[in-house]
Amino acid sequence: MISDRIKKLSPYKTETTQARIRLSSNELPLRLPEDVRLRISQEVSKIPINKYPDPNASALKEVLSEHLRVKEENIVLGNGSDELIYYLNMAIGELSRGVFYPIPTFPMYEVSSRILGRQRVEVPLDHNMDIDLNASLLAIKTHSPVLAFISYPNNPTGRCFTRSKIESIRQEGLFTVIDEAYFHFSKKTFLEDAVSREDTVVLRTLSKIGMAGLRVGILIAKEEIAYEINKMRLPFNITYPSQVIARLILTEFYTLIEECINTVIKERDRLFRELSQMEGMEVFPSDANFILFRSNFPAEKLYKALLDRGVLVRNVSYLPRLERCLRVSVGLPEENDAFLEALEDSLKSFT
Repeated sequence: MISDRIKKLSPYKTETTQARIRLSSNELPLRLPEDVRLRISQEVSKIPINKYPDPNASALKEVLSEHLRVKEENIVLGNGSDELIYYLNMAIGELSRGVFYPIPTFPMYEVSSRILGRQRVEVPLDHNMDIDLNASLLAIKTHSPVLAFISYPNNPTGRCFTRSKIESIRQEGLFTVIDEAYFHFSKKTFLEDAVSREDTVVLRTLSKIGMAGLRVGILIAKEEIAYEINKMRLPFNITYPSQVIARLILTEFYTLIEECINTVIKERDRLFRELSQMEGMEVFPSDANFILFRSNFPAEKLYKALLDRGVLVRNVSYLPRLERCLRVSVGLPEENDAFLEALEDSLKSFT
């Protein structure tokens, strides 16, 4: 019989709406040159698809250890960060103890906690979209959670939380997971803490740097912690093609990713300036590859108007603190131009 806690779940919804310009999923707008695509196809053609992949993804871990400047023993790989979040939720503390996270934030913290029946200690952000420290400390004292998930920068609000607030929460005895999916756009990290402390791990991903289709998540932790988490890892969780393609791109074509990241950061700043100049628009500063903004109009109305003009963004107005808010991923310059044009046209049509 299916558990009641599973029956009460709602399926996690991903964005599948089609549009000429898709700026809804925070993907890197990386367009690989034809010669690079050919090189990848050559390597993929060599894969013996009738064979299991390396269960430890050793060659990929070796490359990642060089990029991250940590030992291979500090790394656990997952089928996206989602799998690693689920492992951490299963591994840290007893399931009778709660899980803390500020809201709104990445929904998989809630999803994995619900699946396991763990109490969710959710505290709304303050008016600056930062952690409400006093409310958080009170909730922690009241409910005694053992695990904290911190998105850094936070999705969907875009900013890195104040570091001292995160440290204050960790000092309450919570095992703290710092989810740095958007690190490459913020350059802010807890990586040194992750490899030296037993109460902190960092999550990274290849999804936000042009390889979302490969589903490679990365957990970095002190060796002893990584060893314990790795016990839970499902066999062959990183596919053969993912191992081969990720290693190839990271070793031979990483400069293309760096160039694209730099372009996105410049475009993010341009989008922020352009949006800030629009009448009736509240724009929130971002350390990530997306921008959160609020208009004077109902979010669903503006979302549909943009979609009618061929531009897909994310409607996040249903989340706490985010009434009338939309989130737009930073795309290529021409995609961002099209978004701004569609937005201006949509706003004019409402007046």
